Amino acid sequence: MLECKRCFWLQIVKGIKRPSTIFPSLPSGMDLILKRHFDRFMERNELPPEIRETCKDCKLFSDKKLLEIWRNNRKGIEFLDKISGVLLHGAIDNILVKKDKLIVLDYKTRGFPVKEDTHEYYQSQMNLYNFLLRKNGYKTEDYTYLLFYYPKEVLETGEVIFDTELVKMKTSVKNGEKIFNDAVACINGKEPEEKCEWCKNIN
Repeated sequence: MLECKRCFWLQIVKGIKRPSTIFPSLPSGMDLILKRHFDRFMERNELPPEIRETCKDCKLFSDKKLLEIWRNNRKGIEFLDKISGVLLHGAIDNILVKKDKLIVLDYKTRGFPVKEDTHEYYQSQMNLYNFLLRKNGYKTEDYTYLLFYYPKEVLETGEVIFDTELVKMKTSVKNGEKIFNDAVACINGKEPEEKCEWCKNIN
């Protein structure tokens, strides 16, 4: 929707999707391994070394059954807007707990070190995660963490070594709610007139 409201409208209302592109399998494989890695520390009530110093006043979310639902791409954290009937859901990677508040922890796999503005590409995603948690009755901090993994070197024995960088990112539930409301208005409105390179040939 943020890229092209007409493409969004066509997909949700008419079921016409943009052509799919090849998605690399490495990020998905890394995501699965990282979740297992973090779960091992969670079961010992510890934090992994990647976040231990920065997040020492936090602990990992320990409700495994609920976390399994929230991680599921077909389920995730859900919010149903009763007025419009629109359902929003998003699957998270992990959750940190600081006193009585939750903090989203999201893993990102990259090919290169993080740039100064890299985290900005995930602003809307992080805003919506906090919006979903608040709508489900949870208190959240006004920030999330992005944990970036990127390759550093290959050892003589063949193992690939990854570097990590943890980025603390301020979030806005208000902006997340605005995106959701804009999406609802788009779905319930007329077909947008402005076209992009993807939908310009669709009548």
